[in-house]
Amino acid sequence: NRLHATDVTSSSFRLVWPQLLSQDSGFYSLEYGPEGDPAASRALQVPGAQSSLVLSQLAPGTTYEVALIPESNVHYFPPQRTRVTTLPEEISPVQVLISDSGPCSFQVSWAPVLDSVATYQVLYGPLPGNSAKLLQVDGSHNSTLVEHLAPNTTYLVTVTAIYRSGKEKSLSAKACTLEGERGQ
Repeated sequence: NRLHATDVTSSSFRLVWPQLLSQDSGFYSLEYGPEGDPAASRALQVPGAQSSLVLSQLAPGTTYEVALIPESNVHYFPPQRTRVTTLPEEISPVQVLISDSGPCSFQVSWAPVLDSVATYQVLYGPLPGNSAKLLQVDGSHNSTLVEHLAPNTTYLVTVTAIYRSGKEKSLSAKACTLEGERGQ
């Protein structure tokens, strides 16, 4: 029954607190900022009827100090304080797997799949060489089939996550197609 945080992500969390005030009896002053950096702290006013609030656009992997001060014209309520640490920034892809290799195709899959990724680009081409082809994959998918390949060939496959923020992260893996059936 105290101020606490739920739904913690790398850039946001929800604060929940007991309903101490009503719409008529006052409001809350909310102050929050990175631990040990008072200059970066921010203050908000929250209506008295509210008992939760999402703070967003926070820095990943950072401990925030939060103080909720009920400003009541009826009663004195002591400030409530809590510390919340955001999750470290998630990065995708951290692994790329090649499976189901055949003479002219293989499956590429990757992990993790994050809400913050808009699309994945899968670039593949034979080694050595510079004739790479590109596949676009929706950000909610974690695998794709690469087809129309040459048998018995080593390919370099690079999966690039394009984040909604515009950032990009890439990871490569090598894939070998199988020898084709003789006599085809």
